[in-house]
Amino acid sequence: MRKHILMDLPTFVHTKCRDTSKVYLRSKNIFRQFVPDELVKWEKPFPDYNPPDYTSENLRGKPWADSENLDEMRWNELDGKINRVSHITKYRIENKRPQNPFGRTGLQGRGTLGRWGPNHAADPIVSRFYNGKLQFIAIERGDTGEMAIPGGMVDPGEDVNETLKREFTEEALDGIDDKTLEELWKTGAELYRGYVDDHRNTDNAWMETVVVNFHDDKGILNEVKFKAGSDAKNVRWLTISPSECLKLYASHEHFIRLFAERHNIHL
Repeated sequence: MRKHILMDLPTFVHTKCRDTSKVYLRSKNIFRQFVPDELVKWEKPFPDYNPPDYTSENLRGKPWADSENLDEMRWNELDGKINRVSHITKYRIENKRPQNPFGRTGLQGRGTLGRWGPNHAADPIVSRFYNGKLQFIAIERGDTGEMAIPGGMVDPGEDVNETLKREFTEEALDGIDDKTLEELWKTGAELYRGYVDDHRNTDNAWMETVVVNFHDDKGILNEVKFKAGSDAKNVRWLTISPSECLKLYASHEHFIRLFAERHNIHL
């Protein structure tokens, strides 16, 4: 089992969430304030730091999203069925808001994320060797158009193993539970547990995930009919090659490197 914690991760895992070249996801005119690499850490003085404060109006009243009443939140612990414990570290609270443990992002508020603080996801890497090549199932995201691992959010009170199976079924099998995969779901090997360099991250809300590899060495996947779910445009096998650089969503390129290393391929 391989896990990464805060001090293990290099600067590049906090890059996509500082992108100032385009408008913030699903907003009309919100742009991040530029944060240079040397001023990312909160400990570094940045007197001119005054980023926009943005929480999408689309989150208001949603049953899966937090309210704006921060006084009722129980930080760094289980809050009813909502897990507010970070995989990374105990996070600080500043002005009643959780503070992103990786530093400044150029944007305050929750953005488009449902939870203040850590937003927990799960990413299943379903793989096989085909004609001697290592492959994994990927989807084309409907929001950014990028190729990605078919994962998603952990529901309140849900075990992460159930999330892994549910999200793969929803995004790569169009919601149809294929019983032939039951044996595959027993083979999971955890590759990563920690922070995600996600476009949606802000100073006060961020993505974290658990990445698990389900590898088929019995030909179970050869007859499975994959079909993209409602959140995806397309689903297909991607081949891992040391000579070809895959461009993937958020921190997924980092996760695929860990996956490739597990199968003795160094990218």
